[in-house]
Amino acid sequence: MLPFVPVPPRRVDEYREACGNEAVEGVREAAAALAGTRILHVNSTAFGGGVAELLFTQVSLLEDLGIETAWQVMQGSDDFFAVTKMAHNGLQGAEVPWTDTMVETYLERCRFNALELAEGYDVVIAHDPQAAGILTALEEAGKRKGTWVWRCHIDLSVTFLPVWEFFARHVTPFDGAIFTMAEFVPPGLTGPTISIIPPSIDPLSLKNGWLGHSTGYEVLTRYGVDRSRPIVTQVSRFDPWKDPIGVIEAYRLAKPQVPDLQLVLIGSMAHDDPEGWHYLELTESVREGDPDIFLLTNLQEVGHLEVNAFQRASTLVLQKSTREGFGLTVSEALWKETTVIGGNVGGIRLQVQDAVSGYLVSSVEECAERMVLLLQEPHASAQMGKAGKEHVRRNFLALRELEQQLTMLLSL
Repeated sequence: MLPFVPVPPRRVDEYREACGNEAVEGVREAAAALAGTRILHVNSTAFGGGVAELLFTQVSLLEDLGIETAWQVMQGSDDFFAVTKMAHNGLQGAEVPWTDTMVETYLERCRFNALELAEGYDVVIAHDPQAAGILTALEEAGKRKGTWVWRCHIDLSVTFLPVWEFFARHVTPFDGAIFTMAEFVPPGLTGPTISIIPPSIDPLSLKNGWLGHSTGYEVLTRYGVDRSRPIVTQVSRFDPWKDPIGVIEAYRLAKPQVPDLQLVLIGSMAHDDPEGWHYLELTESVREGDPDIFLLTNLQEVGHLEVNAFQRASTLVLQKSTREGFGLTVSEALWKETTVIGGNVGGIRLQVQDAVSGYLVSSVEECAERMVLLLQEPHASAQMGKAGKEHVRRNFLALRELEQQLTMLLSL
């Protein structure tokens, strides 16, 4: 059987202060309508990405709400994850190789995982392309049971058609499909009932909860970052879509006007992202030994606490993606009242209100220009940070997303 991921307990009532009484009562009411339902989540990794972070919170909160919920992780292989990373890039519009051998590698692993999936659940939520083929495999074996939902966390607004046409065949049999934005729903998708539900952050998690100044100072000192100088940080995987090279280029354009500027790039290396190692090495080569550019990963024991400290201590946070399904790190930083400059793409547009809680940019030059503007106007940046926190409080905290998901499941 596929491994289950244990999650620490959380209580919904603990979220009253952060999310408000209305959000607590709303999610309780939605959960009551589904009393007795058993839910299973399936994805490709228990750590190193936004999906895993979402599930750690949602599974435990559903349990507290009286809905039996479990989370299983697919068993892949190096070849499988290489194929699914290629699929990820193709689904976001890159023209990638897509061969019969790659298709068979994908299907073989989905068949294996389908046979190892736990039974007895009323609802199965399969996340992203990695898990999309499991339902097809179960149907082929005559073992489909319950309601199935595909949760797509990536931007499908422009896809490489050979890849999407393959996955569309596997998505069509689902009862429901959840996308972050209406623009991400590929035209012509038929079969599943479509729901638009943006992701959320957990305001009480180790990454987003309150952090004392002394702890933050200790973290920055440990990694050699000077708290007394301006700090610009981007937290994301080392991935071409996150544009770490463009971030370094923007930093270099801004540096002559802000000589004390420091740049921190933090990424988590996940086992389902083999391409990440290549882009980490590429980013290191572009860094060229600059002592004011810091490349940090979980391999250097950078975890949720450290990310929290850097997002709070940073003068600005960047998320200069060129395609982005959502980008939890944007809401994470805004929740900490840190102004964000983000790529003018996908789910970042939902979170950054241009010229209100930060800026949306479309080029390296524009990013550098906005960096200099905000670094030289700290009062304006502080006001934007406050506006950003309120925007996240209203729209992107965990209980809102959970209530929407439960309402969607009830409709199915």
